[in-house]
Amino acid sequence: MDDDQGMQKQRESTQYSPSGLFGVLTPQANTTAEIELSILLPAKFGLITARLTSSKSDMSERLIDYVNQQNSALDQFANAPLSAAIFACTGAAYLVDPEEEFEQREAIERERGYPFLTAADAVADAIKTLGAEQIGLISPYGTDLHQRSLIYWRQRGLHPAVIRRIENRSQTFHPIYSASSDVCEAAYDDISQNDVDCVLFLGTGLPTLPVMVAKVDEPLPILSPNLCLMWRAWSAVTQTEMTKESLCFWLGKTAHWLPRFKLWTLGSS
Repeated sequence: MDDDQGMQKQRESTQYSPSGLFGVLTPQANTTAEIELSILLPAKFGLITARLTSSKSDMSERLIDYVNQQNSALDQFANAPLSAAIFACTGAAYLVDPEEEFEQREAIERERGYPFLTAADAVADAIKTLGAEQIGLISPYGTDLHQRSLIYWRQRGLHPAVIRRIENRSQTFHPIYSASSDVCEAAYDDISQNDVDCVLFLGTGLPTLPVMVAKVDEPLPILSPNLCLMWRAWSAVTQTEMTKESLCFWLGKTAHWLPRFKLWTLGSS
């Protein structure tokens, strides 16, 4: 892509997303990511979604499939004027080497000509920007993926001070996507009793916005992959420096998405 083509692409917009359009890649059965990302969207931004699919019965094998098809899945957006693409799947990162993950992301950005942002990278950027050292980690994963996640985050310099796991419900359509926000809030209440700098929920399929709203008056920051992804994508497209102040604005009582959440969940009445 030459400079003129790149600049022309940046000037393109759609009726409902004049400030930027995000292409979201999310696992086939994820019932949370699109809704939370839509709520978190800043004004004048839009998103469109492509589903990552796999016929594998094992979750880890499906996650590897999702990683392998990252680039080809972006073809589903055809020539839509994307400002950035978002890989809304945290667990997939745990099954590949961080260097391999980085190289694949860089290759996609070179080929596509727009930022490609992964959930794992967004979380790492947010933790670094927040300056948090004592992390309270809440994990929704089964034993194998949970252990792999700990290895991955330690490779990236994140060493959780306290870990709590959300019990998976095997009789539901999916052990993570079917979890309730009440379970997430109970895990937060437990882990927040410890001396931690922030609480980090893992999993883009875990419904965490209700917890953030319920605890918005509390000083302890709460991070989730979906919030980190949207903050990171907005920062990249608007070329806004990633600062603690900008991130905390997304977490505070004046966050732009709070009215939309209330309208989404409570309705206009």
